Parts: sequence; C-alpha cells; structure tokens
Amino acid sequence: MDNDTPPPPSLPATARLPINRCNLPAVILGSLTFQDHPAPLELDGVRALHGDLWRHLDGLEEPAVRIHDFMAYMRGHFCLDDPAACGLAEGETGGRERADYLRTLRGWWFNPDGREAAVLKGWVESRFGLITRFHREPLPDAESLAYGRFMQERAGGVYNTNALESQLDLLYSYTQYELRRRAPERTHLTLYRGVNRLADHEVLARLPGGQALVLLNNVNAFSAVRERADEFGDYILTVKVPTAKVCCFQDLLPGVLQGEGEHLVIGGVYRVKVSLM
Repeated sequence: MDNDTPPPPSLPATARLPINRCNLPAVILGSLTFQDHPAPLELDGVRALHGDLWRHLDGLEEPAVRIHDFMAYMRGHFCLDDPAACGLAEGETGGRERADYLRTLRGWWFNPDGREAAVLKGWVESRFGLITRFHREPLPDAESLAYGRFMQERAGGVYNTNALESQLDLLYSYTQYELRRRAPERTHLTLYRGVNRLADHEVLARLPGGQALVLLNNVNAFSAVRERADEFGDYILTVKVPTAKVCCFQDLLPGVLQGEGEHLVIGGVYRVKVSLM
C-alpha cells in the first residue's frame, strides 16, 4: 500500500461493544477486513450445548428433512408447544408466552422497526458486539434518549419469553450449519438492498467506480434477487456478504421469510457498489 494512502476504515469505536459472546471481537468481525477475509463465527457454548442435534443432522442428506427435524428440536428443547412446562402461565403475560424465534422473524419482516426487530437488533448487540445504529430513528450513542427508548422496547420484547435470545442463538448456528452443508467452499453471497438515498446511511468513504464504504446497521434485510431489491428504493446496494454474517435466509425456513431470496444479515463496515435501478 502507498504510504500516502490511508488505511481502510475499521469499525468505529462508537459502533461496537468491548465484549461479545462469540469467537471474534466486534472490532474484527465488523470491519472491512472481515468482509474481504471472513472466518467462521461461533457463538459461545451453542455447538457444545446442542451436540446431539448436530450429530443427528450430520446423518441426514435431505435439507427438507434437516429443516423438519431442526424445528422439531426447537419445539422440544424450548417447550414451544407447552409454555406451562417452563412456568409460563398462558394468557397472564399478554401473549408473550407464545413469542418464539418464528414470530420474531415474521415480526421483523412485517416491521423492521417494531418490537420484534428491537429484539433481533438487541440480540446482535449482545452476541456480536455491534451496537444498533438505527431503530425508528438514528441512535447516536448509548447515552441518548433515542437509545434508551430502543432498549426499553428490546427489554419488553424478551420479557416473559422462553429464552428467546437462546432460540436465536440456535437459529443462527443452524443457518451457518446449513450454509456449510449446502456449499462448503462458498465464503460470500452477492446480495442486494434497495435504498432511496445513500445519504440516509453512514458513509465512511467514497471510492472510485461508484463504490462506497458504508457502516450498516447491526442487522439488515437483503435480497438475493436484484429485481426484488428494486421495489424498496431508487438505488441498489450490491454487496458481497460473508456467509458467516447471514443470520437466516428464506429457503432455510420456507413460509417464514417473505419475498424472494430474502436474507437477514449482520452489519458492520461494508464495501458496496451503488447503482441506479
């Protein structure tokens, strides 16, 4: 690199926590370097705690069968069909005893600034150490009133649920398992996101060729189908997303994620290609 060329922007200190619950710190997994040279991400304890599930899935060749058995495992392990078995009295908690990973995903796609979205953004903060940058409004820092409102909604979303964030841990780990099983050599996916104005995002640097370095929110919706992204804005962000940063995707749980080729992606600093529809 030329001595006069500044190093590529890393993840700003205001966008990360000093600790997280996975094998890489936020300053690394949220950086541009990680986009270019990704590594597997492992949430603390999940693989060891659910070893019987992974061994069972290893013996299944059909993705549809693995999906069926994964969802059955989730129902059994977290007592999703029997809240009373976990000490949750049905009807006494305003329906929160029925909140689970599936309802959280559906809630996100219905409203990416709603209560379920706050839960997902808070989960990413806790597990990956990437601070939420936007929830209904910009969240400039952890001392702001806007961030306090976000935290209140996040807390309300996990209150009186059956280990909802642990359900999301297992969902992420299963997503990564399936991505490796289906395409072991793949490290990136080319995904698309429609936006009305690039200025609405945190642009760290402009690059030649219509590219930019952008700090994305800590979790985002992308599509594998460019024409689908066209529906959401006048500009298209084309991004090479590390598979390690995919939380869930439409084909993983058919009928849960809406649209076409939808992916839920962990944020951080990304190099993006900006183009008109």
